Amino acid sequence: MPEFSGQAGTYHYELKGEGPALFLVPGLLSDNASWGPIAEALAPRFTLVLPDPLGAGRTWSHAPFGAKAMATDFLALADELRLGPLRIVGHSFGGRVALEMARAAPDRMARVLALATGPEPSARSVSVFRTLLALRTADHSADVWLRALYPWLFSDGFFAQDGAVEAAIAASLAYPHAQSAANMAFQIDGYAQTGSAPAVPEGIDMRVLLAGGDALVPADGAARGWQARGARVDTLPGAGHALHWDQPDAVVRWIATALGS
Repeated sequence: MPEFSGQAGTYHYELKGEGPALFLVPGLLSDNASWGPIAEALAPRFTLVLPDPLGAGRTWSHAPFGAKAMATDFLALADELRLGPLRIVGHSFGGRVALEMARAAPDRMARVLALATGPEPSARSVSVFRTLLALRTADHSADVWLRALYPWLFSDGFFAQDGAVEAAIAASLAYPHAQSAANMAFQIDGYAQTGSAPAVPEGIDMRVLLAGGDALVPADGAARGWQARGARVDTLPGAGHALHWDQPDAVVRWIATALGS
């Protein structure tokens, strides 16, 4: 699998599909496998650039975790791949990375999209992540912290499906590139130091899709914050924070429409 050496780390990434390039940037605690529910549907329309973020998957970091550091490195990766106008979709914290890419190189942006991204880190989110880390590193069975994580990610519909929780836990525990507890702490510490999102640069069309049932990024407050910063906002009713897992078909339709595909 290809790797790219940036200023902040050595990134594992994958390329999939054909057509104009589309960066997919995961959020906290996630690597590029998190795009599984929508990647196959997008690949016939776009060449997907799927990096693992700092501290996740098969990427190795040698600098502090942060949106600006990854934005700098992902733009350099785009240079190495000789990509034209950039289309970026970021989930959760990945949306902040997408915004920083737009701020650093506005003339290179075709469209910037964010999914379930908050305009600023909340004290509640930091507390949730630190509690999950404490559960993970305590003397519990390996699935306890995952059971505590899922209510923050998924909607009621997920929990209503017979066997969905157990299947998700089994897949997480079997995943060969699961994030270590140390890298989980590395990302959480960096996220806690993240400030409020800046305004969307003039001339950039940034669109945000919020999840109506998101417990981590409540849609009403996030919508007001993004609109004040110059972004266009839509809301997906009923979806949880992992909206591309809860309602993948709806998210693919929104991305395709937003990108004019």
